Amino acid sequence: MTKIDQVLFSGNSHSTINRDPDVQRGEHGVLDLKLSAPGGKSREFIATELHPRAEQLFSGAWSACYISAFELAASLKKVTLPSDYSVDIQVNIGSVGAGFCLGAQFTIRVPGLAKEVVEAIAHRAHQICPYSKAVHGNIEVGLNVITA
Repeated sequence: MTKIDQVLFSGNSHSTINRDPDVQRGEHGVLDLKLSAPGGKSREFIATELHPRAEQLFSGAWSACYISAFELAASLKKVTLPSDYSVDIQVNIGSVGAGFCLGAQFTIRVPGLAKEVVEAIAHRAHQICPYSKAVHGNIEVGLNVITA
């Protein structure tokens, strides 16, 4: 697996389950993207830039898919997730010698659960998520878990 020598561009996404569809979270110059997933649950990309770059779009699509896989992995482990959990993904494009490659950093916030439980769910979600499976072994993917 190739690792980035120098990050050139990053795309970030923040996904959470939409609990109040009337709340506007974006600011001027950004928009909230609402996507649907199997099962009819709403996924939001809050405060997305108006002209996203490819790494931002990839981050957003991956985040929407992964949060669904995360829920499924939690249910398979019989773990109830708090209503305020979220998934942030940063996709980086960077240089490697004369070439380029991708990398990703996940930050998963699940207040109130043990870090080991969240890490186990996160790893299982990567085995379920089609985006995670597509890049497995091809790019470096980091994980940061926040439970406070």
